Amino acid sequence: MFTEECINTFLENQEQLFPQAVAESYEAAEAFLEDCMAQVVDSIEEVREYLEESGADVEGMSDEELEDASEVFALPDGKYLIVEG
Repeated sequence: MFTEECINTFLENQEQLFPQAVAESYEAAEAFLEDCMAQVVDSIEEVREYLEESGADVEGMSDEELEDASEVFALPDGKYLIVEG
């Protein structure tokens, strides 16, 4: 379900969301993303829609502020990984 690039991005940057690492290996990161039902979306507009639908107050937030949100991980291919802690 998650690409190698997606899993590696989370593994390398997981401390932006959690004070301590939740996954020490590629396999653990993949399992964690599956367990918490992380989502991959194609654009920052879809990030906004997803967060709005999940009840987050994102009204008035700029695209840059959304990209800086701790649960949003920008992927090298231009997509976004959303991980709700």
